[in-house]
Order: sequence, then C-alpha cells, then structure tokens
Amino acid sequence: MNRSKRYARPDGGRCVACGACVKECPRGAVRVDRGCEALVDPELCVGCGRCARVCPADCISLVAREVAE
Repeated sequence: MNRSKRYARPDGGRCVACGACVKECPRGAVRVDRGCEALVDPELCVGCGRCARVCPADCISLVAREVAE
C-alpha cells in the first residue's frame, strides 16, 4: 500500500457535509457519516490533499501519522 507520512483529518465541527471531499478522493477514504460530517479512514488515505483543496468549509487538514516502533 502506498502510505505517506500524512493523512487527512476533517474538523467535524466545521464540516458542512457537502460531499465534495468524498467525490474528490481517489482512494475512497472519505465518507460523510449520517449526513453530518466527513470521516476519513486513515488506512485508505494516502495524504494527497485533494479533499482539503476542494473543501468549501476549509475544515480538512493533513496531519502526521503516528509512527509505530
């Protein structure tokens, strides 16, 4: 699997659940939960940032993955 050092993390409090991020994600890592907020599966996310670029609420950040030793 192609994993980067980052993954997308939405701020559910600011998310407007428009679905733009879901449509843009090339890996199907983003979904809108119960019509309320976007959720990202970190295992599927490759950290490309496409979801963050299209988010009209500007609520998606790319954050560092925790490194397991």
